[in-house]
Amino acid sequence: MKRRTALIAALALSTMPVFADERVDHYAAEGSATLAEALDNFSTYNKRMAAVLARPEMTRDNMEDIHQLTYTLEVALERIIAEATELADLLEEVHLASEGADAEKLVGLSKAYLAVARQLVP
Repeated sequence: MKRRTALIAALALSTMPVFADERVDHYAAEGSATLAEALDNFSTYNKRMAAVLARPEMTRDNMEDIHQLTYTLEVALERIIAEATELADLLEEVHLASEGADAEKLVGLSKAYLAVARQLVP
C-alpha cells in the first residue's frame, strides 16, 4: 500500500506543470557565474531584503522591491546548490581515496575539496 501511494504521488508530481519555467521574468537578475559571485550576491541581496522588511509597513512598493530581489537570489542560490552538489561528490571521492593507499590522489582531492569548501565557510 505504501509503495502504491508513493508511486501515485510521484506520478502526480511528475505531471504537474512547472510554473517557475512558465512565468515571465520582470527583472534582470545579477549573474552568479562563480561560487564567489553567487555567495556575494546571496549575502548582499538577503541584506537588501532584510532592509525592506525593516520598513514600517509592507506596502505594494515594498513587496515589489522584494519581488525584484528574488530574481538575483534565485540565480545565486541555484549556483550555490550546484556547487554544493559538486562539492559533495568531491568529498565522496576524498572519502574513498582515504580508504585506499594512494596518498598523492588523497592529497590532491583533499586540496581541491578544501579550495571550494573554504569559500562556503572561511
